[in-house]
Amino acid sequence: MSAVADPPTRPDMAIEVTGLVMRYGAHTAVAGLDLAVGAGRTLALLGPNGAGKTTTVETCVGLREPDAGTVRVLGLDPRVDGRRLRPRLGVMLQEQGVYPQARPREVLALQAAMFTDARDVDDLLDLVGLTESLTTRFRDLSGGQQQRLSLALALVGRPEVAFLDEPTAGLDPAARRATWDLVRGLQADGVTVVLTTHLLDEAEELADDVVIIDHGRVVAAGTPDDLVRADDVVFTTDVEVDRDDLSGRLGVAVERRGRRSHRLPVPSSPALLVALSSALADLDVTMTSLNADRRGLEDVFLRLTDPTNSRGAGQADHDDAAAATGRRNGRRSRRGR
Repeated sequence: MSAVADPPTRPDMAIEVTGLVMRYGAHTAVAGLDLAVGAGRTLALLGPNGAGKTTTVETCVGLREPDAGTVRVLGLDPRVDGRRLRPRLGVMLQEQGVYPQARPREVLALQAAMFTDARDVDDLLDLVGLTESLTTRFRDLSGGQQQRLSLALALVGRPEVAFLDEPTAGLDPAARRATWDLVRGLQADGVTVVLTTHLLDEAEELADDVVIIDHGRVVAAGTPDDLVRADDVVFTTDVEVDRDDLSGRLGVAVERRGRRSHRLPVPSSPALLVALSSALADLDVTMTSLNADRRGLEDVFLRLTDPTNSRGAGQADHDDAAAATGRRNGRRSRRGR
């Protein structure tokens, strides 16, 4: 790979990924991905299995070298500046490589010794609910307990940026909620968090920003509110309507779905629904049905990544979501919910 000049970095961005390409032989796992995470914000990185999420995270923490593109974390190249960057990161990957005979406190104490301002080991073990398992070897811990120890290992060094890959996989509901509380604690401390998850409610609950990737490309990006905005408005009337006249009154092109069924190809809003009702009343037309349901993040995810969906529907959502990306800056953080 030819040498290129370092790209300029923005001080308000903790992570900047530009044109990232990662290949495994003939397979392209990440295909020109762009990603930016603001300092102190929580990004949920979503995608189906094999979409490139873990590869992207591993590249951001310096475990893999890009085939093309640039990666900057806290303004540093994870590969070139790894010794300077690693003490500032917390990393929880799906495979931590913990020695199977080691006990939780031994593992965490060893990790803590690598940092100048580590968190108290016993306090952290209590936070992740492992105080009853201090003498249990790692290999004998349950899957959920291993997950909680991996999370503690990621947090012990008081990271500025935390990469959490599937942090609640295999956890029971109580442990999952406790992990959410730990993430909220990181948010309150101003830590930048990158969270990969298959749990869409987790993303909606914790994330300031969401990026959905599929086949190594970004297919949607924005705040959760951007992406789950109300669908377009579909309504029916008791008689046929002069659509040109109604379009002029609304300032929106009314599309035909049937003889008395119509569509407004814009997101629903209270003002739009009031204007529609008023315009139909002026035309002496009765609205017999109205559908302006708000879709959930799961609906958006499935419409963009489900291979059984048509290309056209997915592309339309992709275009809508791309427009949402431009609206995400300046939105208030969702942490106060």
